[in-house]
Amino acid sequence: MIDRLNPIRVRLVAAALVVLLLGAALLWASGRWATAQAAAAADAAAGQTARSHAGLLASELQKFRLLPLVLIDYPDVATALETQSPTAVARLNRTLELLADRTDAAAIYVIDAKGVTVAASNWRLPTSFVGQNYSFRPYFRDAMSRGASELFALGTISGRPGLFLARRLTANGRSAGVVVVKVEFDRLEATWARAGGHSFVTDSHGVILITSVPGWRFRTTHPLDAATLAQARTTLQFGSGPPRAAPFVLAQSAATVSVDEAHYRLGSLPVPLAGSRLVHLEPLAGPLAAATTSVRLRGLAILIILGVVAGLAWRSREKRQLQHDARLALEQEVVRRTAELSETNRQLTIESRERVEAEQRFRAAREELAQANRLGSLGQITAGVAHEINQPVAAIRTFAENAGIFLDRDQIEPVRGNLAQIIDLTARIGSITAELRTFARRRTPLRGAIGIGSVIDGALLILGERARQIVTVDLAPDMRGALVVGDRVRLEQILVNLLQNALDAVAGMAAPRILIVAVVAGSDMTITVGDNGSGLDPTIADQLFAPFISAKPEGLGLGLGIARDIAREFGGELEIGNSALSGAAFALRLKRA
Repeated sequence: MIDRLNPIRVRLVAAALVVLLLGAALLWASGRWATAQAAAAADAAAGQTARSHAGLLASELQKFRLLPLVLIDYPDVATALETQSPTAVARLNRTLELLADRTDAAAIYVIDAKGVTVAASNWRLPTSFVGQNYSFRPYFRDAMSRGASELFALGTISGRPGLFLARRLTANGRSAGVVVVKVEFDRLEATWARAGGHSFVTDSHGVILITSVPGWRFRTTHPLDAATLAQARTTLQFGSGPPRAAPFVLAQSAATVSVDEAHYRLGSLPVPLAGSRLVHLEPLAGPLAAATTSVRLRGLAILIILGVVAGLAWRSREKRQLQHDARLALEQEVVRRTAELSETNRQLTIESRERVEAEQRFRAAREELAQANRLGSLGQITAGVAHEINQPVAAIRTFAENAGIFLDRDQIEPVRGNLAQIIDLTARIGSITAELRTFARRRTPLRGAIGIGSVIDGALLILGERARQIVTVDLAPDMRGALVVGDRVRLEQILVNLLQNALDAVAGMAAPRILIVAVVAGSDMTITVGDNGSGLDPTIADQLFAPFISAKPEGLGLGLGIARDIAREFGGELEIGNSALSGAAFALRLKRA
């Protein structure tokens, strides 16, 4: 008995040693693998987030860089700079104020050749730029000498950081002044902050300009030389004091950055600002914890499997004899059950074949139903798209025809303006088709706070001069900036539809009139579009919002139905109203923001 047990104990000890060695090797390899997996996951997330944030920043810059180019050709700017008469300056102040409100620019101002601000969009505010001398600012000097300049700096009056886009205006062969647009990135930075991690943009000297961590702004990622510090103090680019060091240092080839004892993986790429790069720091703790947990679970599973295998091997020896005896009895039972199983197998084969055929018929019928449903939806969406983009297409044609006339006259700048308008309208067509696609798929609508004045102005811009000649907008001054819940493109789509119907209703009249009135009642705002046409046909008044019901012979009957659905998506309503001009009227009720 003792002779038999000794070899067994030796084998057990040897097996235990092998298991321990394998476990140690597994722990070491798993730790290395977890670290590598976490770094790869964090690198991928950092790169993806950096590309996404860079795209958002590029989009913002592209939008605002067009403003100075447009304004230097605006006649009121040259008039205000040349004459500096109170009337011209006041008119330019109001124009800049409206343009800043509609484009979300922080400030738009015009500086004369001596560096003194002549007009500004914030002329009403205590922090107005009017009368301020900015001749010491690099963006003014560079724009006057080179024609254009861009500088990210701290505002000397507002105390708020932003990007200054400057463009020189030339009149009568001399430099008359500079048009400046200041852009602030508060909303962009908030969007970055919600995405997780830390994102920021550094200039060519390593100073942080735009950041999702406000405390890092104007801090340096590596020490600055004396010349750069002296220039910053002279121009007040970063305020009165020198930039302080950031809580980390960005080495040129570093892939990992430590901030307050937390480790981050770095994603970086250039952005369309001179010498600037966007950097995103992705936390390594989350991926490392996930990879470590995964490794531990896998290691535990392997240990359990090894334990089970060892136990089974140990028991197999004891079971072997029992299995031999049982096998003899089982063989006899197998012979008896074979006949029964053969018959049962034959029946199951027949039933399985029948189930397969039934399932194939079911799938074919389901596919035919899905195809019919897709074809029906495609027809309705196609008709809707053709109806809704008619006005922007007409506007595009008008701008294109005007561009041809300007080209014949060798007037290039108006052609550029027309092409910019065509680009905006094609983008709007894309937004309309995207909105119809969203409506067809029942997606959750985008919500935001939209100024009703800008929505009305946008709708009148689409409809053109014909609409602006006969449409009267009755809005109190404090109502133009009133905010409602919705999406600007969708709300403009509703107003364009209502105004187009009103224009068709008053076509051919001697004194056509269309009136837009806005009334606030509690938490709602109601915008009524009325005309002095012949009114609604009572035979179809109750069915105007149903698909393919129209009072116009060439109408598709989809516009009002789609407009009502858009209003309801934002918690509002579109219904027949009472016209102050004795014609037809539609009331659009929206929630106030």
